Amino acid sequence: MASRSLAQVGMKLLWNPATRRCAESKEMREMASRICRDYLHGAWKQVSSHDIVLKRISGGLSNWLYHVSLPGGEQALRGNEPSQVLLRLYGELHGGEHGVEGLITESVIFTLLSERRLGPCLHGVFPGGRIEEYIPARSLKTAELADPKLSPLIAEKMAEIHAMNVPISKEPNWLWDTMNRWLQNAMVTLKDPAPHTTPRNAHIIANIAKLDLAAEVKWLKKFLTRVNSPVVFSHNDMQEGNILLVKDCIPTRLVLIDFEYCSYNYRAFDLANHFLEWTYDYTLEEFPHYKAGRSDYPSPEQQLAFVRAYLQTARQQREHNCGGTVDTMTPGQHPTEEEAVLLKEIRAFTLSPHLLWGLWSIVNATVSQIPFGYWEYAEERLNAYFEAKAAFSSMCDSVGVKRKTDDVD
Repeated sequence: MASRSLAQVGMKLLWNPATRRCAESKEMREMASRICRDYLHGAWKQVSSHDIVLKRISGGLSNWLYHVSLPGGEQALRGNEPSQVLLRLYGELHGGEHGVEGLITESVIFTLLSERRLGPCLHGVFPGGRIEEYIPARSLKTAELADPKLSPLIAEKMAEIHAMNVPISKEPNWLWDTMNRWLQNAMVTLKDPAPHTTPRNAHIIANIAKLDLAAEVKWLKKFLTRVNSPVVFSHNDMQEGNILLVKDCIPTRLVLIDFEYCSYNYRAFDLANHFLEWTYDYTLEEFPHYKAGRSDYPSPEQQLAFVRAYLQTARQQREHNCGGTVDTMTPGQHPTEEEAVLLKEIRAFTLSPHLLWGLWSIVNATVSQIPFGYWEYAEERLNAYFEAKAAFSSMCDSVGVKRKTDDVD
């Protein structure tokens, strides 16, 4: 019934950029109020298009976001209905069937996260978009990832994500498929870098072009598939910008957002990637708009505290799913065997985020309009990859992988 009502106001409005661009347009306000009336209860049933408070938050090719609230902060009249929501309108789908499949997968994942309170609450799904919880929150700052109160909470969130059973492919193909796709795009750019070369980045591009990145991807896959890290549902991008701290919430509540890269993946990738994000600050105002601080990498004590919180929550999730109970761990100064195994996995997987995001940065250097030092960042991540690889000679021996790239079949 709700979809029929919505159709009566004209679904074509959803695909009209002029309508979506202007939050003050009569058509946009009418559509937003009709959607909220159809899918929400309480005061939303009585509010008119003239009375709602509508503000566009962002808009692009993929999504348009609006903050919609009741007038004067009016509270809803029934149950737990919200007084403000986030209205998301989908943009044009690209990629044919793959684009539709991606949208369906993302919607399913968002719904599951909502049910488990791991992401924003889902208030409604309609043709062309959805209504989400509006969270008065802010993203964490890089330095806050090391906060001894927040870090264990992040570990718990990660463990809860990893415990999810999501109805998508369980094969850990995302890492290699994504890396190979970005590799192909990067190789095209590096084969003819002239259109993207400036006096500032010429030496960087020249140095990167000398690298055999295809051989590195091949070597890394052979190396990591022998590390034997369990495959779990992963976020794959747990950096500070994707972790929200809810304002004025006691006890402290964190909410994860931006599951663009989520997939089944090796558990150690998420942890290794998160630890590396301690060392990158993306809020620098001046070029290249990021700062690398390798000395900020978590200390052995900080790593152990994170891993301990992660594994404790992982046990609780397993026992909950099996209907049993779990004993509380007694923290010690030294890692248990289980903790030591995971820490070793993380050390090995430290290589993968460096190479992955290095390739990502090469690709984005040619297509992104965002002011960011993509070539500088690519150089930084690739240098870090080779330094980490050189430091792994003993680990390579322990898992039976040859050290030289050229020796890999």
